Amino acid sequence: MKNLYLELAELLATITEIKWIDLWHNQVNFIEDEHEFPTPAVFLSFRALNADDMAQNIQNLELQVEVYLYFETFADTYKDSVNQESALAFLDILNKIYIKLQGTEGTNYQNMRRIGFNAVDTGGAGNLYQTVFNCTSTDFSAQKTYLEAETDELNIINEILEPEITITGLESMFERN
Repeated sequence: MKNLYLELAELLATITEIKWIDLWHNQVNFIEDEHEFPTPAVFLSFRALNADDMAQNIQNLELQVEVYLYFETFADTYKDSVNQESALAFLDILNKIYIKLQGTEGTNYQNMRRIGFNAVDTGGAGNLYQTVFNCTSTDFSAQKTYLEAETDELNIINEILEPEITITGLESMFERN
């Protein structure tokens, strides 16, 4: 997940309007308790929807990638408002996020596609929208690794070991007969 997060963060950082990228842990609803961050801000969250076991502790994962865009504004979005254009700028950023991720493949994921989109209530002056993507990823982190080495010397010991059998308690039985 770390490599996937870093890869997606790099990709989204190419959208010049985005000022902050972080992992999602509900920062927007606890702004007073969180480190300050500039907006527009993007937060990423990951969920495994399905895991198919492959050989040697490798899993193919179906992942849900949630991209949260937080855009703080006091501008008005209503029709013909004086500052409507700046208030609706977050919709342009949402579209750029979609364009940047939709249909992509990377080093750590394949088949990124949008499957959902919704507004999230913040109770404040900020706009928070969640775009949900689905992708697949192969997780090699639990795979056993082996080191290859070359050697000039190889000894093979081929011995048949005879089992050592000890029977106790039978000695007195044989002595009586």
